[in-house]
Amino acid sequence: MILSRILLLSIPLTLCMACTPDEDSANLLVPVAPSPAPVPPVVEPPEEEEVGAAPDTVRYLALGDSYTIGEGVPSAGDWPNQLVDSLALRLPASHFEPARIIATTGWTTSNLSQGMDAQQIDTSSFDLVSLLIGVNNQYQGQSLEVYETEFVQLLERAVELADGQPNRVFVVSIPDYGYTPFGQGNQASISQDLANFNASCASLTSAAGIAHYNITPISQQWPAASNWVAADGLHPSGLQYATWVASFAADVQAQLID
Repeated sequence: MILSRILLLSIPLTLCMACTPDEDSANLLVPVAPSPAPVPPVVEPPEEEEVGAAPDTVRYLALGDSYTIGEGVPSAGDWPNQLVDSLALRLPASHFEPARIIATTGWTTSNLSQGMDAQQIDTSSFDLVSLLIGVNNQYQGQSLEVYETEFVQLLERAVELADGQPNRVFVVSIPDYGYTPFGQGNQASISQDLANFNASCASLTSAAGIAHYNITPISQQWPAASNWVAADGLHPSGLQYATWVASFAADVQAQLID
């Protein structure tokens, strides 16, 4: 009887000893809190560049000599008016006034300056101004140094006429009349002289921060290109002027919306 009680008392004790709290907790998996997800960096949307717009009404002044008035072609065929037509198609929201042209056949840099004075043009302002001058300086045997001095003065006046904005002014290079029936007999000499004048023209224009468009290679396509010279055998035809315009119209458009 005593033995039975001992056995009964010992059973619960044995069971309890077999499962102590410390041993059970040692065998359990300890939950681990998940790491927070990384916060993605805030990416700012790129700023949109402001796109300019051309003026509502565009007033264009073309300064030059016989090449600017289009000697030998109808008035609609000169390159300033062809440029206006091209820009009007490219910028239909703007109204383009007819080109204002101050130019005369035979004018040198000095003559152009005097012609501008005579028309009191400096009291006006324009949205776009072009300058093409120098062939008569070369033809009349004037020095390159005189051309350079007077050309810089004309550049300064052109900027003032563009309301002080050099980005609204552009220069067109001097065409090479050595590649015409009139000049072909002395082509090499003419071309060399004009190369010197054009080099100065490009350098001075660039130094002033003004756009320069080189159309001289286009003018040198005669006689390979047909209908390239006007009936006078000296000046470009309307077709050649159209090719000039096609070569720089997009750039002039960009100047207007800059």
